[in-house]
Amino acid sequence: MRADGDGILGGGKRSETSLKVKRIWLKRKEKWLVFLGVVLHAVYMLSIFDIYFKTPIVHGMDPVKPRFTAPAKRLVLLVADGLRADKFFEPDSNGIYRAPFLRSVIKERGRWGVSHARPPTESRPGHVAIIAGFYEDPSAVTKGWKANPVEFDSVFNRSRHTISYGSPDIVPIFCGAVPHSTWNSYPHDYEDFATDASFLDEWSFDQFKSLLNRSNEDPKLKQLLLQDNLVIFLHLLGCDSNGHAHRPYSSIYLNNVKVVDHIAERVYNLIQSYYKDDLTSYIFTADHGMSDKGSHGDGHPSNTDTPLVAWGAGIRHPTHNTSGEHSDDAIRFVDEHKHDMPTPSDWGLEGIERLDVNQADIAPLMSTLLGLPCPVNSVGNLPLGYVNFDEVEKVEAVLANTKQILNQFLRKSQLKQSHSLHFEPFKPLTNYSLVLEQIEDLISMRKYETARKISEHLRSLALEGLHYFQTYDWLMLMTVITLGYIGWMVYILLHVLQSYSSLAGKVATMRQAANLKKDTRKVQLIGCLLLCVACSVLLLEHSPPLYHAYAAVTIFLWTQIFSEYQFLKVLWREFQRKEPYYFVKLLAACIVSVFILEILVKSFTERKLYTWCFLTVGTAAPLYLIRAIPWRSGVPVMVWLACWFLSIFTLMPAEIPENTSLVVTSGVVIMIIGGVARYLDLRAKDDKYWLNLHTDDAKRPRLPMLFHFQILFVGLSSIMVPLSTSHRTENQELHALHQLINWSIAVCSMVLPLFSANGLLSRLTSIFLGFAPAFLLLSIGYEALFYCALGLALMAWILFENAYLYLSKENGLLTSNRVMEDSILKEDQRWLQLSDMRIALTFMVFFNIAFFGTGNFASIASFEISSVYRFITIFNPFLMAALLIFKLLIPFILVICTFSALTKVIRVPLLGCYFLVILCSDVMTIHFFFLVRNTGSWMEIGNSISHFGIMSAQVVFVLMLLALTNVYTRDIQTRSTLHLSRKAM
Repeated sequence: MRADGDGILGGGKRSETSLKVKRIWLKRKEKWLVFLGVVLHAVYMLSIFDIYFKTPIVHGMDPVKPRFTAPAKRLVLLVADGLRADKFFEPDSNGIYRAPFLRSVIKERGRWGVSHARPPTESRPGHVAIIAGFYEDPSAVTKGWKANPVEFDSVFNRSRHTISYGSPDIVPIFCGAVPHSTWNSYPHDYEDFATDASFLDEWSFDQFKSLLNRSNEDPKLKQLLLQDNLVIFLHLLGCDSNGHAHRPYSSIYLNNVKVVDHIAERVYNLIQSYYKDDLTSYIFTADHGMSDKGSHGDGHPSNTDTPLVAWGAGIRHPTHNTSGEHSDDAIRFVDEHKHDMPTPSDWGLEGIERLDVNQADIAPLMSTLLGLPCPVNSVGNLPLGYVNFDEVEKVEAVLANTKQILNQFLRKSQLKQSHSLHFEPFKPLTNYSLVLEQIEDLISMRKYETARKISEHLRSLALEGLHYFQTYDWLMLMTVITLGYIGWMVYILLHVLQSYSSLAGKVATMRQAANLKKDTRKVQLIGCLLLCVACSVLLLEHSPPLYHAYAAVTIFLWTQIFSEYQFLKVLWREFQRKEPYYFVKLLAACIVSVFILEILVKSFTERKLYTWCFLTVGTAAPLYLIRAIPWRSGVPVMVWLACWFLSIFTLMPAEIPENTSLVVTSGVVIMIIGGVARYLDLRAKDDKYWLNLHTDDAKRPRLPMLFHFQILFVGLSSIMVPLSTSHRTENQELHALHQLINWSIAVCSMVLPLFSANGLLSRLTSIFLGFAPAFLLLSIGYEALFYCALGLALMAWILFENAYLYLSKENGLLTSNRVMEDSILKEDQRWLQLSDMRIALTFMVFFNIAFFGTGNFASIASFEISSVYRFITIFNPFLMAALLIFKLLIPFILVICTFSALTKVIRVPLLGCYFLVILCSDVMTIHFFFLVRNTGSWMEIGNSISHFGIMSAQVVFVLMLLALTNVYTRDIQTRSTLHLSRKAM
C-alpha cells in the first residue's frame, strides 16, 4: 500500500468515499447477476418442452381410403388392462390353461402373437397406441399425463359408430369427443383395491349385452347396430386392479385371466347369434403387463409383453410349423425391445406360427379389416401375417398404410419448409413421387411382390422422415441453450475474477475506464444488431415466442462478456506472464473439478457413489494431515471417523423403516457430539492446531447455561419421541399435552442459537443442537442418525480447513491479507485463489448428500407422512406439507451455516464462493440438460425432468438459504490474521 494514508487503513476521506461507491456498485451488480441467473434458468428450464416434449401430432392430412373391399362389417376390440403375456399363455399349477376359449381360437381359427408395448407402459399410452396407432404424445407431460393436450385421429373417429364400455379413466378419453359413439363407464368408487375387481369386467359385458337386448325393442338402435364400419370396444380393468392390489401371481389375478377369457367367449357367442353373418373381426389384447411387485410403467418384459389374439372376418387361420421359429415383420421404428424371443415350451404353442407386432401396429390392422383409412397420425405398420388377403389386396393394403404415413411426413415437411428461410429436406425422400409412380406401374404389371416390398421400404423411409422433422430444431435449440449456459458461466467467472481476485486492481485507471465505456457501446450496438437479426429470422420462420427468449438471453450474455474485452486483455497478459507449471496446475484443477461434478451427476441415480466418495476422502484427508499434524491432535482421527460414519447411509434403503429406538439413540449421540464440540471449543484457546476456531473477542452467551438448556431440549425431545408415539398407537390419537410440548420444544430450541456466543465452534454447535429437537421429533428411523453423521462430517470439514490453513501458514503458502488501496474486500478478507475451488466442490458434495443421504429429496421416503404425527394427526395438507419440507431443509441449513462460517475461517468473501458454487452447479445443469428423457417409464421421464429442475433452481435455492441462515451466522467471529501474527511473534 502507498504510505500517503489514503488506503483502507489510512482512513482518507476521498478513498473511503470511493470505496463506498465501489461497494454499492458491486452490491447492485450482484443483485442484477442474481436476477439474471433466475431469469436465465427459468427460461432455459422451459426449453426442454420445446426440445423433448413437443407433440408429434400434425393436422391437415387427407385420409387415404384403401382400394379394396373390407372383409369385415364390424370389429370387436377387447382390451384386458394389465394382462401379462406369460400369465395368459402359461398353464396353472395343475397344467390347465387359464384361457381355454382363446387357446382354441389360436389353434383352430385365428392368429396369435405378442404385442410389444413401448414404455411408458401405462393405460393411457397403451390405449393411444392400440386405438390411434402412435406412441404417447410427449407434450402430455404438460397435462400431467392425464388428458390429450392435442386432439388426434383414431379408429373410433373413422368408424361409422363406436360402442364402448369400461373404465372412467379410459373410455371418456377416446369416446367423449366422438359424436358417433355410444359409451358408458362405471363410477370411480367401483375401483376398490380391497375387493376382487373382476366384477368390473362383468359390468362391461353386462352393459353390452343389455344394449343388444334393448335393440330388439328399439328399431333405431337395431338399425345402428346393423350398419357397417361398427366398432365395439370393451375395456376390462379387472387384471390391472387385481394386479396392483394382490400381485400378478396371486390367485385373484390368475382367476381374472379366466374371467376375461370367459367374457371373450360370451362376447363371441353373443355377436355370432345376433348377426349370424360371419362378418365380425375380433381383436383381443392388453395395453400393458404387470411386474411381480404389482406395478407397471418401465420397459421390463413383464410390462411390455402383452398377448394378441385375432380371429374372425379377414383374419388368416393358423399356420402350423415344426421349427418353433416365429415370424417377426415388425419394423423397429420406436420400439427397441428384443424381438424373436423363443416361445416358452410351457405355453404349448410351438407348432403354431407366432406373429409378434409393435403395439401401434394394431390400429392399422383394425382399420384394414374394416376397410377404413388408417388414423392420420398412426405410425403403425400393417402386420400382413394377420390378414387373409390375396396378393392384390395385400399390396393395396400396404400401399394405403404407406401413403398415410407418407402424408404425415409431407405435411411436416410442408409446415417446416413454409416457416424456414433455409430448409434442409429429408434427402432419402426427395423423389418419393417417382417411387409411388413406380409402385403403381408394378401393380398394373401385376408384379405384386416387388410392389409390396418397395411400398414397405418407402414406409420405413417415411417413418425415418417423421423422426427427422420431429427433431429438426434440436440441433439449433440445443446449441443456443448450451451457448447460453456456457456464456452464463463465463460471465460469472469474469465477475469473480474482476471483483474477488488479485486481478481486480489491475483493470484500468479512470481514464481507461472512460475509453472502455465508449468501446463498450460499440460492442453493445453489435449485440443489439445481432439480436434484431436473430429475432427477425425467428419471426419470419413463425417460431414460438420462447425461441426468441432463448436467443435473446444467449446473445445478451455474450454481448456482456465481450463488453469486458479490456479486462480480457488484462487477463490474457497475466496468463502470458505465468510459468508453465501454473497452466499445468490450472488444467489439473479443471479436470479434477469436472470429474467430481460428473460423479455428483451420476450420484443422482447411483446413491452408493457417496459411500465410495466418503470412504476415499476419509482415507486420503487424514493421510494428508498426518504429515504435519500428529494423531494426538485428534484432527486426522476426527476426519477419518466422520467420513466413514457418513458413508454408511447411502447404502441404506430409500424407504425408511420405522424404528423409534434408533431415533432415541440418535438423541443420545447428538448430546455426546454437542459435549465433544463444547470441549473442543474450550480447548481451542490453548492448542495451536485449533487456534483459528476460537477468538478471545467472542461475546459470551446472552443466556446463562445456554449449552445446558440446549442439551436438555435434545434430551426432552428424545423422551417425547417414544412417549407420543406409543400413546398415539394405543389410543389412535395424539395427546394434546404431548402435542403442546413437542411444538414448544421444536420452536424454542431453534431460537436459542441466536443467544449463543459468536465464536465459530460455539455458534455452530449451538445451531446443531438447536435444530436437533425438531429433526428428532420429525424422524421415524435412521434419518435421525444421519443428522448426527452429517453434523460430525461438517465439523470434520471445519477442522480440516483449519488444519489446512495452519499448514499453509507453516509452509508460507498463505496469501497476504494486504489488498490494494481501493479494494472492495473487507480488512479481514483476502482474494480468492485457485485452491479455493475445493470449498465450492466440497460444498456441492455436502449439499448433494443432504439430498440423497436418506433416499431422495423427491422420494416417497423423504415424504413419509408419519414423520409429522408427533405434531399433528388431523389431516391438514398445508401444515403437514410445511412440516415435511422443513424437515428436508434442516440438513441443508446445517450445510449452509458451515459453509458461511468456513468463508470466515479462510477469510474469503462469501458471495465470491457462492458464485463459484453456481458455476459448479451449472456444469451439472448442462449435463442434466442432455439427460432429459421423453421415452421410458413415467418415473424415468419425471426423474430426468426433476434432476434438471433441481440443478436449475440452485441459483435461487442456495441464495435463499444463505439469506435465511445469515440470521445465525452473520456475527460469527474468528481469530484475525493480525492477531495470529502477533501471537506468533
